[in-house]
Amino acid sequence: MSETSLKTKLKAGEVVLGPFVNLASGALIEIAAYAGFDFVVLDTEHGPLDIETTENLCRVAKGAGISPIVRVRENDPPQVLRALDIGPEGVQVPQIRTRSDAETLVEAAKYAPLGMRGVSPYTRAARYFAEGGQIFERLNRESMVLIHVEGVEGLENLDAIIAVPGLDVVFLGPYDLSQSLGIPGQVSDPRVVDRMREATVEINKAGLTVGTFADSPEAANRWIDAGVRYIALSVDTGIYLHGCRSMVDAVRG
Repeated sequence: MSETSLKTKLKAGEVVLGPFVNLASGALIEIAAYAGFDFVVLDTEHGPLDIETTENLCRVAKGAGISPIVRVRENDPPQVLRALDIGPEGVQVPQIRTRSDAETLVEAAKYAPLGMRGVSPYTRAARYFAEGGQIFERLNRESMVLIHVEGVEGLENLDAIIAVPGLDVVFLGPYDLSQSLGIPGQVSDPRVVDRMREATVEINKAGLTVGTFADSPEAANRWIDAGVRYIALSVDTGIYLHGCRSMVDAVRG
């Protein structure tokens, strides 16, 4: 496992930071790496990225020394397989609500005996057969499975979900949780914050990493203090908008 691997950093107890990426720009991936981010989440759920573009962004990320994670649109085995075959360090999957959802995901993400991921040694993940069949054991060990628990149903089933072997990160989605609670977008509401804090304690006790989204450094630090170690810090489009607006406002007053 490389020194830049996200899994290596999390196993060492580090807090890791990375933005969601919606834009098909290798330059922005490199800039994120040079700025000191640990990972990027290549977002095929909310962004327009297609699979070929995402694969090339994975190449850029690894070349720049930053870990690529691919978020798929849904917990669908063919999508999970395709995302992992292009060679990211892990797959991030939304809307895990039950233990069965988590089991379906792990089965799709891991090769036997841990799962039933479709086998091809000719993918980028398998290094195009350069290592022969020995690659599959290494991929089982190194590739990460990150799940979104982002609704009331998922939180109610959290103890059963986090008992499923093969999970690495449980990502608590504040925006979808706020909607599930009937207060969409109100991510600072105590009803959202309290449920997330309770879940953070439970996930950490289970030995898994807790993740969440933060739209500002202040929010990120609050969640780090609460025990979250995987912080998706804003979105590339939002970061660019904030930077542009700050410069314009500074000139125009």
